[in-house]
Amino acid sequence: MGFFNQLSQDQYDRQYSDGYLLNRLGRYFAHERRSLLTYVGLLIVAAFFGAGIPVLIASLVDQIKLEDGGQMLPVLLVMLLVTFIFDYGLIWTRDRIRARIIGDGISRMRKDAFAAAINRDLAFYDDNKSGKLVSRITSDTQEFSTVLQIVGDIVVQFIQLIILGAVLLTRSWPLTLVLILWMPVFLALALFFRNMARIVGRQGARAMATVNDNIQESVSGISVAKNFRREALVYDEFLAVNNQSYTVNLRRGFVMALIFPALNVLSGFGTASVVYFGAQAVIGAAINLGSWYLFIQSVDRFWFPIINLTGFWSQVQQGLSAAERIFALIDSDNTVNQIDNQPVEKLHGEIQFKDVTFEYKQGIRVLDHFDLTIRPGESIAIVGHTGAGKSTLAKLISRFYEFQGGQILIDGRDIRTFDVQSYRSKLGIVSQSPFLFSGTIADNIRYARPEATDEEIEAIANSIGHGEWLETMPDGLNTDVGERGAYLSMGQRQLVSLLRVLAQRPAIFILDEATASIDPFTEMQIKEALDKILSQSTSILIAHRLSTVQSADRIIVLQQGHIIEQGNHEALMAQRGHYAELYNTYFRHQSLDYIENARHTLSAAAIG
Repeated sequence: MGFFNQLSQDQYDRQYSDGYLLNRLGRYFAHERRSLLTYVGLLIVAAFFGAGIPVLIASLVDQIKLEDGGQMLPVLLVMLLVTFIFDYGLIWTRDRIRARIIGDGISRMRKDAFAAAINRDLAFYDDNKSGKLVSRITSDTQEFSTVLQIVGDIVVQFIQLIILGAVLLTRSWPLTLVLILWMPVFLALALFFRNMARIVGRQGARAMATVNDNIQESVSGISVAKNFRREALVYDEFLAVNNQSYTVNLRRGFVMALIFPALNVLSGFGTASVVYFGAQAVIGAAINLGSWYLFIQSVDRFWFPIINLTGFWSQVQQGLSAAERIFALIDSDNTVNQIDNQPVEKLHGEIQFKDVTFEYKQGIRVLDHFDLTIRPGESIAIVGHTGAGKSTLAKLISRFYEFQGGQILIDGRDIRTFDVQSYRSKLGIVSQSPFLFSGTIADNIRYARPEATDEEIEAIANSIGHGEWLETMPDGLNTDVGERGAYLSMGQRQLVSLLRVLAQRPAIFILDEATASIDPFTEMQIKEALDKILSQSTSILIAHRLSTVQSADRIIVLQQGHIIEQGNHEALMAQRGHYAELYNTYFRHQSLDYIENARHTLSAAAIG
């Protein structure tokens, strides 16, 4: 199947047997035992009722005589009308109960899938696209719910098959044997399509996941696309994955289209055999006319469950493929493994790296036998060229990634012995691209400490510049920040992120400083907020501004995962080493002397 070559499975994908999938799926519906029992009872009643209709009609055909046929016809019509009304009432009640059972079970499955997604390590998201994860949580769970509805209908048809089989045996065992002999043929066809249906179902889900991922990435990056006038390229990329999905689903449709024609051919031969042998039996007086009529009426009802099972096997397999993808996400492993789950009540903030070795991918080492001790309450600024390992230190302290060798100690305790949730509650982290959730400024500050009162949030906000920064906001703390904080500038987003950390009051603070230019007023507010946090936390600052570097107690200079220099600003500048080079490259233009000299130069040039 060369057209599936580009739809490779994700790294965490697994394959499960049908028996395992069905057993595990059953657990999601075990909570609805009472409803399930009611539903099964209604299925049985509906099956008896559905099977009784042709039996009733056949019995009436036996009783009708030519001379009293006119009297029996109204009775027949009334009985059929009452039967169908009752049958539709059963179907309506049954479907309502089924909708609730399926809805509750799918809701639990979706919750588990979402919980698994948000509890995966950052390393998991490095290797797996978020759009494909979204597809598993939404599209795959919905796909499986559709299959569950089909299964209920097939169960009813199988019960009808058993009931009719018993009745037909009492009428004519030879004709019943003719019906039964066709069943292995239908089952063989079902098994023939089984594996093919699972393959095309799995690949169809992957194709849809690729489309969802492309849409999510395109929408998230639409501003960049518009900045560079690349809308046409974005459209072309979507067109490519959409065409791929179209091709996969078209081939899947071709596979499904093979099923019903083959079934119809078999059904035609089977019906012809029953009609022929039944007619012979009537002529030979082996059965009466009503029994022959019953066999003809029962052909479809007798084979329809098998035909349905075969015809819908692709959908059943597609549903099992969807369940397989969901369980693969739920069962995926974290790379960060804690050796214990000790609660973290309070931290002083001492951090020690002892002979730590780390690599994101095997063979690409970022830290090599790294050693560093950070004293409680100390603030260190980490500087170095891109790829030196600055952000890696922050990610390892946060337990976002697993290191391969050595030890990281917090207050003398191995970081791998902590309960991760308890430990991270003591960390305050601001990333280089501060992320704000849709909602108000107050909502985003409160995010770190949901129990904080409105008065506390207001006090935190006003502690910076006496709250003057809020005067630039149309609704103060109630200002809507927009999706991802789109209504605020980069500086305002960073300020809100710092206030969020202030509300948290962490023992360890990690700042990966944004590189974007910020207006002087906002930078002054950011520095004030930063100073407040530094005064109460052990701080690791991945610095991009000279003011941040100079405010640190110690500067750590990294190069290729090793500390090559450390000290304060003046001492490092006096060494005229790597830090001095970094200063002249990245920081010098931010200094007041440099700005003042630039002004004099520009003024002199203007006068000249």
